[in-house]
Amino acid sequence: MSDSLISSLDENPTRAEAPHDGTLPILPPLALDEATADWGERCDVLVIGCGAAGAAAAITAHEGGAAVMVVDRFDGGGASAKSGGVVYAGGGTRQQLKAGYQDTPEAMFQYLLREVGDAVSPATLRRFCDDSRGLLEWLESIGAAFESDAPPPKTSYPKNGVYLYYSGNESIAGFAEYAKPAPRGHRMNDPGMSGKALYAVLRRKLESLALPILMQSAVRRLIVDKTSGAVIGAEVLRFDPGSNAEQQHRKLMRRAESLHNVAPAAADRARARALALMLAQARPQLIRAQRGVVLATGGFIFNRALVERHAPKYLQTMRLGATGCDGSGLRLGQSVGGSAARLDKVSAWRFINPPTPWARGMVVDAKGERFCNEQSYGARLGVAMCEQHEGRAWLVLDAKLRRQAFKEAFFGRLWAFQSIPAIFLMLFAPRARSIEALAQRIGAQPAALQKTWADYNQAASGRAVDALGKTKAMMQALTQPPFFAFEISAHSKTFPCPAITLGGLRVDESSGAVLDAQGAPIAGLYAAGRAAVGIASNNYVSGLSLADCLWSGRRSGRHLSAQASAQHSDALAAVK
Repeated sequence: MSDSLISSLDENPTRAEAPHDGTLPILPPLALDEATADWGERCDVLVIGCGAAGAAAAITAHEGGAAVMVVDRFDGGGASAKSGGVVYAGGGTRQQLKAGYQDTPEAMFQYLLREVGDAVSPATLRRFCDDSRGLLEWLESIGAAFESDAPPPKTSYPKNGVYLYYSGNESIAGFAEYAKPAPRGHRMNDPGMSGKALYAVLRRKLESLALPILMQSAVRRLIVDKTSGAVIGAEVLRFDPGSNAEQQHRKLMRRAESLHNVAPAAADRARARALALMLAQARPQLIRAQRGVVLATGGFIFNRALVERHAPKYLQTMRLGATGCDGSGLRLGQSVGGSAARLDKVSAWRFINPPTPWARGMVVDAKGERFCNEQSYGARLGVAMCEQHEGRAWLVLDAKLRRQAFKEAFFGRLWAFQSIPAIFLMLFAPRARSIEALAQRIGAQPAALQKTWADYNQAASGRAVDALGKTKAMMQALTQPPFFAFEISAHSKTFPCPAITLGGLRVDESSGAVLDAQGAPIAGLYAAGRAAVGIASNNYVSGLSLADCLWSGRRSGRHLSAQASAQHSDALAAVK
């Protein structure tokens, strides 16, 4: 170990202290002389994080001729492996054409322009849409499958056997008039939540390339050149391979991930124990990255301090993702001057479809007033609820809609995470024989809820146009008592409202290079996926984040391998 590295550890006596929630502490960068530093390993490209973004970056950089190493604090996969495995893709994919839909890159662009807004430039969004079909074909070329023979439905997550569906707001007012609706949610063929299967395809491809993949290893700081300030590598904490400490760390982290949804406090304790073990027993090693470092570590929803600082309205939601979503990549980038944006942007998923009859009811805030088109994508409802209504909302149905919803929940072959909370809510929800009495049961203003109900029934019966743009086909007059109010607030433990962060490091949109406060690229540093600002950093629809992770990862991989190829060509020319 070099004298400078020993000195750096001596200057940080709290190395073995671990935050109670398992958040990885990040240290200031280490400035070294590149020529004399004690490098333990060398590569062209070092990818930090082995989820969808990291895997895509590593595979693409390797295919372009770069020598790649991958580091992951856990076993890989991250939030991508825990996702639904949905890739938002369009522009005339083979699956769309087979289902009879004539989609175009321009229609996809016009729709996404309304969702993405100014998160990225129009030129970047166009490239994303133009590349969309090719991205899906690339995934198929390495073993992914997205075949579907069933008609594409509108749902939060389709049943087994349905792998193409409407995963956003394509067909509702405010979107359909700008672009012909088309299903663009391409779900990986696999029973269950398909993210694990999609990640398995990426992982198998990585392993077939025989790249060095360091699991159970954490990056706590970046290494910068003492003279130029460029990022030239990273300090990695590694367990001795096969050691008891490594095995115990893996066991604790698997326990934490398995417990998170049912016992989050116990999961956090396991995370903290695992982190303390790593900080105490893993050995630091310096890895030199000749071309660059790619940060692909996910978002920061598991870092409650960051959420409280940047997006406090979402503290009451359920953390969705994996332990690695603690903002480590964001903090590593900021440690060397990287600037961040859109850290206040969060996607909170309040899905009320299925059961389909729920979406025909009306959602009201604590006052008793509607605030969002109920047929919108669930994140639009969840964000509006958290941002503008203190995270409080109720879904109001009448007896007829409740019976229809019960039938679908019991016999509609829904997922357990869709049917069980729905059944529980419908069994124990407040009810009343009149709307005024229902308002009193839930603490709403009787006059406000009465007016909301009357206006809703007017639109549902065709005597008026719905003020929020809901189509008549998705409305049903609420006339049959008793009336029910299901609490769908963000803090609900019965009906959790999952959330992920969308903001991250600002990057050059042509290369993925991390930008400083003046907008200049930081030499040697790149970011992809939810560690970076990207296509999904404004609004989220199902599959858009995963598609952006893959697309932005490949962007960084291509740029770094092209850089390596150019330098190789220059060297050959000099020899000649």
